[in-house]
Amino acid sequence: MADLESFREETRRWLVANAPDLMSTPPGEDDLCWGGRKAQYPADVKRWLDVCAERGFTAPLWPTEYGGGGLSNAEAKVLSEEMRTLRLRPPLVGFGLAMIGPLLLQEGSAELKKAHLPRITRGEIRWCQGYSEPGSGSDLASLQTKAVRDGDVYVLNGQKVWTSYADRADWMFVLVRTDSEAPKHQGITFLLMDMESPGVSVQPIKLISGTSPFCETFLSDVRVPVGNVVGEVNKGWGVAKALLGHERTMIADVFKERDDKKRTLDLARKYLPSDDGRLGDAAIRERLTRLEADQACFDLTLQRSRESMKAGHKPGPETSIFKYYGTELNKRRRDLLMSIAGPESLGWEGPGFEDDEIKRTRDWLRSRGNSIEGGTSEIQLNIIAKRVLGLPD
Repeated sequence: MADLESFREETRRWLVANAPDLMSTPPGEDDLCWGGRKAQYPADVKRWLDVCAERGFTAPLWPTEYGGGGLSNAEAKVLSEEMRTLRLRPPLVGFGLAMIGPLLLQEGSAELKKAHLPRITRGEIRWCQGYSEPGSGSDLASLQTKAVRDGDVYVLNGQKVWTSYADRADWMFVLVRTDSEAPKHQGITFLLMDMESPGVSVQPIKLISGTSPFCETFLSDVRVPVGNVVGEVNKGWGVAKALLGHERTMIADVFKERDDKKRTLDLARKYLPSDDGRLGDAAIRERLTRLEADQACFDLTLQRSRESMKAGHKPGPETSIFKYYGTELNKRRRDLLMSIAGPESLGWEGPGFEDDEIKRTRDWLRSRGNSIEGGTSEIQLNIIAKRVLGLPD
C-alpha cells in the first residue's frame, strides 16, 4: 500500500509537470488525438502524446517491450484516477489501442506484435475496421471479399462499407474469404492491410447529421503479405468474434457519462426555470432522474468489466449488453435534450440558430445510427438471449 501511495504521488507530480494547459480543457470530438500518418494536431496535443508515449502512459497495461507502461492493474487505476482528478484529456484514443492492439496481444504472432504494437502506442498509425459489406447486412459471416493466395501474398478483391474513418486511417484489420467452398463461418481469414497499398480506394458516406465518419472501401487486386494473417488461415471467425468483444466494450465506453450530466442539467435550468429552484416541468424531472440513475448503474457495470479485463479475462458475450444498453442510454439522453429545448431544438443553420443548438440537433440525428453500428441492436439482443441468458431458439 505504501508503494502504491508513492506511485500516486510520483504520478501526480509528473502529470502536473508535463501536461500542457490545453490538456485540462474539455475536448471536442475533433480535438481528441487519434494519431496516424495523416494527423495534424496543435503543438500541445502532439507534445502530450509524445511525453505520455515515452513514459508508456498511452497504453499503461501493455508490456514495456511494446511501448506500454508495464503497470500493474492497481497502478493503472491510480493513473486513471489522477488523470480524472486533474481533468486531463487522454493522450491517445482509437481502434489501435481499444481493438486491434488488445487482440494482437492475445492472438498475434511475435512478429506482428513487434511490428505494430510500438507504433500504436506512439500514435504513429491509425487503424480502421474492414468487416461490414454491402450484401451482408447483419450477417457478417456471409462476407464475400475474396483473398486468393499468390506465392507470399494474398490478392484481395471486394468491397467494405460503413468503414469508420477509413479516409483518415493508415492500416485496416480486414475479414476476407480465403475458402469459398467452406461453410460461411469457416473459410474466413483475419488480415492486416496497409491502406496505402495499390488498389485501395475510399469514398466517404454522408450521414443525416451532416457528418461523414463512415466510408465505402474498395479493394481491387490489393496484395497483402501472408505474414499479415492474425491467427490461422480459414479460422478467422474466432479471431473476429474476439475483436468484437473489444469493439462493443469500446463503443459502450464512449457512452459512459462524462460531462453530459452537468450539460443536461444546465440546459434544463435554462429552458425550464421555476421559483422554487426545481425544474419547472415534472415530467422532465422524472426523465432526467431516471436517466442519471441508469447511467450511474451502467458506469459502475463498465468499471467492473474493465477491472476484469485488466485481470486477464477476455471479453465475452456480456459485451453485447454493454453495447446495447449504452446505445439506448445515449439515444434517451439525446431525446431528452431535444425535449428540454422544445421548438428551439428544431432547425439546421442560419441566424438565431447557435452552434450549441446545431450540435444538439445533429447529435440527436447521429444517435439514430448507434443502434446499427458495431452490430445492430437486434443482433445484440439475440446474443444476449442465447449466449448470456441461455434461452432456447
